[in-house]
Amino acid sequence: MTRLALDGVACVRGGRLLFEDLNLALDPGDGILVTGANGVGKSSLLRIAAGLLAPAAGRVVRDGEVALAAEAAALDEDQSLFAALAFWARLDGRDDETVALGLAAMGLAQLAQVPVRLLSTGQRRRATLARVIASAAGIWLLDEPASGLDAASLNELAAAMAGHLAAGGVILAASHQPLGLDMRELSL
Repeated sequence: MTRLALDGVACVRGGRLLFEDLNLALDPGDGILVTGANGVGKSSLLRIAAGLLAPAAGRVVRDGEVALAAEAAALDEDQSLFAALAFWARLDGRDDETVALGLAAMGLAQLAQVPVRLLSTGQRRRATLARVIASAAGIWLLDEPASGLDAASLNELAAAMAGHLAAGGVILAASHQPLGLDMRELSL
């Protein structure tokens, strides 16, 4: 069963307390949209949830694999988009079929053989989201997933997120803009 829970979590960055005593639980099919002004700790919260940043207090429980879509795409600029995504998919124990599914879900199938360095900002963002989809992880952590996306891409993102939740996945997303889904909100 996929699950993500934070119990009494606090975050200190640069000697500054960003948030404390944060409690949340996401069970299969649950999604939470984290909102708040710049600098309040939304990205730090996602990094704590991913296990990349230790909480100053509290604990995190992750039941299931985690995929994080952060600002940096972490894709090899010299590889084709397909090859760059396939590298990560293989590390996740996935095959080329999951890469093709991720590309299709984000409307990138026609760009599979284009070198990553030639992708536009919006295409790179969609590639990052395709990487999350291709991971087949149960826990999606999405940092500003709608940033740089046009209306059609926002619809693709919403459809992918809805499908993930319907399949029993969980999503913790931080965004300044609506994501096209009805999710609980947490304001930091």
